[in-house]
This record gives sequence, C-alpha cells and structure tokens, in this order.
Amino acid sequence: MPGVLFISPLVWPRLCTTSRRIVKMSATQIRNPGISFESMNIKPPSHPTYDLKGVIKLALAEDAGDRGDVTCMATIPPDMEVEAHFLAKEDGTIAGIALAEMIFHEVDPSLKVEWSRKDGDHVHKGLQFGKVYGCTHSIVVAERVVLNYMQRMSGIATLTKAMADLARPAYILETRKTAPGLRLVDKWAVLIGGGQNHRMGLFDMVMIKDNHISATGGIVNAIKSVDEYLGQKNLQMGVEVETRTLEEVNEVLYYASQTKTSLTRIMLDNMVVPLPNGDVDVSMLKEAVELINGRFETEASGNVTIETVQKIGQTGVTYISSGALTHSVKALDISLKIDMELALQVGRRTKRA
Repeated sequence: MPGVLFISPLVWPRLCTTSRRIVKMSATQIRNPGISFESMNIKPPSHPTYDLKGVIKLALAEDAGDRGDVTCMATIPPDMEVEAHFLAKEDGTIAGIALAEMIFHEVDPSLKVEWSRKDGDHVHKGLQFGKVYGCTHSIVVAERVVLNYMQRMSGIATLTKAMADLARPAYILETRKTAPGLRLVDKWAVLIGGGQNHRMGLFDMVMIKDNHISATGGIVNAIKSVDEYLGQKNLQMGVEVETRTLEEVNEVLYYASQTKTSLTRIMLDNMVVPLPNGDVDVSMLKEAVELINGRFETEASGNVTIETVQKIGQTGVTYISSGALTHSVKALDISLKIDMELALQVGRRTKRA
C-alpha cells in the first residue's frame, strides 16, 4: 500500500537500536535477566497436533492487522526502554505466567521478565507480582495479548481452585466446553488451579454419550460396539459411558458382569436434582455410586456449581465434571503498568488496588 509502512508485531525488536532511551518507573532492579521459563512449574497438557506457538502468533497477528501498532509508532520513540509491572486488581489464583513469558519471547527475545509468584499461587488485590523490562514498543505490542491470556487463565484457575477444594475427596474436571482454539490453554489453566483434565478431544478417550446410545439402539449395544471396535483396532484407552437413570446403571453393571469389557468409567448424568429452596438432592447419585460399588470409576455431571459441589463430592463419586469452569469463566482483573504509582493511585480511588 503506497505511503504505508507495515511493521509486523514480530519485527518490533529491530526498532530498538543499540543506543536506547531508558525510562524507569521503579528503582527496583532486574535480578534475573533473560527469559528462562523457570515459571513453568505446571506443564501444559499434551496434544498431538495443537500448536501453542502458532496460537500465540495468531493472537499477535490478530492484534497487529496489516499495519502494526499505529498508536505506539506515533507516540513512543523506537529506542526507548521501560520497566512495566504486573498488578493484581482482585484476589485469585494466578495462571498464565509461563504462557506470558512465551508471548514476550515471541515478540522480542531480548525482553527480561521477573516474577515474585508462579502459576498456581494466590495473589491479592494490589499485589505487584511481576515485571518486564526492555524495548517499550515490544512490551506495548505484547501487553494486551499477554493480559488476555492471563486474565482468562487466572479466572479459570481461581474457580477451579475453589471448586477443587470443596469437592474433595472427589476430583474436579473440566469438559470440552472450551473457547474454540483455546482448548489446551483452558485445560492448562484447570491444571494450574488444582483440577484434573477430562479428555482432551474426540481422539484420546471413548465417551459414549446419549446420542451414541440412541443411535445404536441402547446402552448395552453401544458398549458392545465399542468393545468390538477397540478389539479390532487393537486400541487401549479409557472408555466412559453416560447413564441417566438407575436402570441404565444396572444394565451396564449386568453387561460388565457377563462379558469382558473395556469400560473404565460410568458417568452419572443429571442425578443431582435441584430443589425449590436452592439446595440439591443427591440421593439418586449416592444410590448409583453404591450400586457401582467401586467396580468402575464414577463421574457426576450436571447441576454442578460452587454451591453444590461440596455436597456432590461427599457422595463417594470419583470425579465431578463442570463445564462452567471454562464456558462461563469470569476473567481475573490484572494490569500491566509502566507508571505504577499512578496506577495504584487510580486503583485505590476505584477500590481495585
């Protein structure tokens, strides 16, 4: 395009020359220069095809469009360096620190990042828990992408931590109700929050759901088909079947008592019944768990909330799955500020620091 200089977000480091203007808003020094990724104390879940670096590049390109950061180019000298600080504006469980380092590194490998917290740690409102130093253009370009990931991941981790603590001795799981394109990131946040991962996708576990059961003419037919398929393909993986009634649970148990099966887990779906007073009746769920009597893992699903999860966890069920962990996430409020004194002043005025 004539008269327009396109600057890719990944070319920003070249704008910071060897002779740099340095602006520091804090007297504290970077004690550990460089990006070591030591913050990855909780690794992301595995996936055979997911390209995390590609997702990061896509997010940066989405922000930069075909011109790059026009505001940054118009206002900030290309040779300026700054130190910017991460500020928690509410209490919660921090997540996305390791991913933030990946993003900063993708934008500009010369950026230096330091943290006083790690993924999975608690942060409180007003806490400065990390800082990044280097080329101002690079920091500003990375800022929103970093915060978008960290805020979402921290929101997921915060709710997961609260529900996992209440669910014990049961384990809390998420579902596949994740943001499209962010499956691995969302499930990583669940791990950081102290939960466990359900299946990653359609490829790593057999999960016989209501539509499979209806299509095959019944729950026993569906399990038989799976047993035959896995045997023919010589595949070994977890197999779960969804049950909606105690009759279906008994059908599954009778089939398993008569035949060698690949079944490993029984889902007890919507056996938690809401009551008019806001409480829940878990007697059906508890009866189902007692019927199964440890022969298979069990998973409660449906009507799982922060208010009901403790009562569900006390039924003896192995796992509790909740789509709300990822499909209804409330982001944790986090900022990245160069002028921290002003940010804290404003935060105190608005009760957010």
